[in-house]
Amino acid sequence: MTLHTNIPWTDLEIGMEAETTHTCRAEDFYVFANSSGNLNPMHLPKEDGDGDGQPEAVAPSMWMGALISGVLGNFLPGPGTLYKSQMLTFLGRAHAGDEITAKVRLLSKGEGNLATFETWVEQADGTRIADGEAVVLAPERKVAIDIRDVPGLTVQTHAHFDRILARAEPLEPMPTAVVAPEDDASLGGALLAYRHTLLHPILVGCAKKIAAAAEEIGADLSGLEIVDIPDHSAASAQAVKMVHEGRAKALMKGNLHTDDLLRQVLKKVGGLRTNRRLSHVFVMDVPGLDHLLMVTDAAINIAPDLEEKVDIVQNAIYLAHALGIEMPKVGILSAVETVNPRIPSTIDAAVLSKMADRGQIKGGLVDGPLAMDNAIDLEAARTKGISSAVAGHAEILVVPNLEAGNMLAKELTFIAHAQAGGIVLGASCPIILTSRADDEQARLASCAVAVMMREWGRSRG
Repeated sequence: MTLHTNIPWTDLEIGMEAETTHTCRAEDFYVFANSSGNLNPMHLPKEDGDGDGQPEAVAPSMWMGALISGVLGNFLPGPGTLYKSQMLTFLGRAHAGDEITAKVRLLSKGEGNLATFETWVEQADGTRIADGEAVVLAPERKVAIDIRDVPGLTVQTHAHFDRILARAEPLEPMPTAVVAPEDDASLGGALLAYRHTLLHPILVGCAKKIAAAAEEIGADLSGLEIVDIPDHSAASAQAVKMVHEGRAKALMKGNLHTDDLLRQVLKKVGGLRTNRRLSHVFVMDVPGLDHLLMVTDAAINIAPDLEEKVDIVQNAIYLAHALGIEMPKVGILSAVETVNPRIPSTIDAAVLSKMADRGQIKGGLVDGPLAMDNAIDLEAARTKGISSAVAGHAEILVVPNLEAGNMLAKELTFIAHAQAGGIVLGASCPIILTSRADDEQARLASCAVAVMMREWGRSRG
C-alpha cells in the first residue's frame, strides 16, 4: 500500500520542513485549465519556441500555489489539514519541462490547532519563483490515506503526433498520387496535408466528382494536377505508373476500396512489389502513454503464417527507425505469455523472438509470447515473473491475426481515445490509408508518417 500519514498538531515542532519536487508538464496545465476554468492561452501549449520539439507552456501561478497545498495536505501536517489562509508573491515563471520544488517550513503554532508555515517554490538551481505564508488548521489525530484511492486522470492530448508533424513539416513536400479523392473526407485529407506542406497531391480520379467534392468543402484546386480517370481500377493503375515514372513518391487512398488500389500495387508486372510482403501499421498516440504505440497488422494480412510475420515485424521495425526510435521494443502478442502447443500464435512468437536473437530480424528487440497486459504494463510483467527488455515497455505490438489487430486498434481509438495514423509498408513507396472516421489530426499523422518513412528511405540510399 502507498500511505500518506500525517503529523498531528501536538507533534508539530517549530522548524519542521517538507517538500515535493515536480517536473512541469503541459498536461498539468490542461488539467488546471479545465478544473479552474482558467483558459488563459499563455498557460496552454503553443508552438515550439526553443527547438526541442516540445510545445511551450507557462505554468499558471496559482498552479504553483496548488503544489504548496499538496505539500501541506500530503506531508506536513498531512492528511486532515485544512487551509485558513495563504499569501503568495510570484517572483518568476515556470515552464513545461522545468523541475521545480515546493517547500514549507513551520514558523509558529497557535491556539485552536493553528499552524503558520513559510511557503515557497524554487527552480532546480534554488532560485525562488514564489514565496509566502500559509496558516492551516492542523489535524488532531493520526490519519493515514492510501493515495491509490484517488482516481487517476488521463489527458486527451496527442503530443507524440505533434512531434511527428513538427519534424515532417520542414521537409520537402512529397509528390503523392491520391487515388479517387472523390468525396469530402478523402479530398479534404489530401488538401489538409498540402496546406501543412507534407504532400504535393496529384489527384487521380473522376474530375467531375473531385470538383464536386471541392465545391462541397469550399476548396480551391488551383495549381493542383487533376488526372481524369473515372474508373477506380484504371485510376489505381495510373497512380502506380506515376510512381514508376518518378512523378509520385507515395500513394494515398481516396474514396475507393482498398483492394482496388492494392491489386495494382501487387501486380507481378508493373506493380510496386519488393522482396518483403506488404503489411499495415497503425501508428497510435494513446493518451497517458509516454511513447508512440504501433499495432500491426490490422488491415491487410488476415491470418499470416510465420514467414509472413517475419516481414510484418521487420516492416514495423523499419518504420520505428524512420520515426526516430533507434532500437524499438517489439512485443509479439498472444493470449498468454508462455509457449503452449495448443495455441499456435505462442509458437510463432517464440520463433520470432529467437530469429531476432540470431539476426534474422534486424534492428529491434523482439520478445514473445506476451499477453497484452504484460507487454505494456511493467507491474503486470513483474507480477507474472517476466523479466525482459520488452515486457512492460513494448512500442510495437504484433498481433496474431487481422481480427485481433483490428479490434485492438479500434478499442484504443474509441475507448482509450487514441489517435491513429495508418500506413502500408513493404511496397517500393509508402501507401497512405485513411478512413472516413479519421479526424484531421489522424489524417495529418498518416501523411507525416509517410513523409518520415520516405525521408528515412532516402537517407539509406
